[in-house]
Amino acid sequence: MTLKYLKLTLFSLIFFTGILSAAKPAQKEKSAFSIFQKESPANLFCYSTLNGEDGLHLVYSHDGIVWRSINHGKTLVKPTIGTSKTMTEPCIAQDAEGTFHMVWTTGSNNSIGYATSKDLINWSEQKELPVMSNEPTATKTCSPELYYDKLAKTFHLMWASTIPGRFPETEKTEDGFDNRLYSTTTMDFNTFTKAKIVFNPEFSVSEACYLKNKGSYYLFFTNDMDKNIQYTTSGRIKSFPSTVSVPINGKKMAKGPTTLQIGDYSYVYWENFMDKKMGGARSRNIKKAIWEDVTNVIHFPAGVKQGSAFKVSNTILIGLQDLEKASE
Repeated sequence: MTLKYLKLTLFSLIFFTGILSAAKPAQKEKSAFSIFQKESPANLFCYSTLNGEDGLHLVYSHDGIVWRSINHGKTLVKPTIGTSKTMTEPCIAQDAEGTFHMVWTTGSNNSIGYATSKDLINWSEQKELPVMSNEPTATKTCSPELYYDKLAKTFHLMWASTIPGRFPETEKTEDGFDNRLYSTTTMDFNTFTKAKIVFNPEFSVSEACYLKNKGSYYLFFTNDMDKNIQYTTSGRIKSFPSTVSVPINGKKMAKGPTTLQIGDYSYVYWENFMDKKMGGARSRNIKKAIWEDVTNVIHFPAGVKQGSAFKVSNTILIGLQDLEKASE
């Protein structure tokens, strides 16, 4: 073996070893990036159109500003229960095991709709939850909201109901419309605590949602009297004081707030129903009530109405996007 051959062999070994050594970090980096992509959060917004007969729709966003349709804007699940077989004001929350729980207004006097899914595509059989069965005179049970307490593994379920004659000082005699917010808790959606009033501001209120921020609970709601979006604050989720904020929706009449925490910003979205478009505001400091109007900045696809915003892993979003590709 010549010296020249030895040098060539040694050079080749060093060269190819260098290539292999350089390849390993690239593979690891790609793998780590893939995991990050799958597990990074995505923002979804569920809603219904028309009068609710068409069922569940979803849009998504990564930044909370620009929202895009899922499944080409087509229905993902149709309602099969309730007096009118409609699905309005849907709300979805995910438990610690990854199951999504959805509730919605069915049109029944004392019940709301309920179904579950692992992927937001395939859903369980729908059923009615008689949350106001202890109030047989209730004439309306609507706008359900779900909040999952991960520590206690418990769902807080809230809704708006009218019980004729219960609050005569604020009841509208012409239609009897006089909502208050009620809530119950459950761990399995089979057994529930007795429904109790969670918020009574001494005026009709509906379409409320929770937001937890720095140890405090915020309850955003529609003031039914003048169609404004306001909120109240509490240290506990089971009861909120009647002291409320000034409206945060500007001069447009609004309804149906929902919230999202995206980075440092707390977003609140609502429906400007007279304009048939979505509105919103965001804050970096809710405690000091510093709000920025983002109505002219956010973009939702045409036809989106009040609903509920929530976070999912990017894996769930990819599955929904694959569903859309399959239908093309």
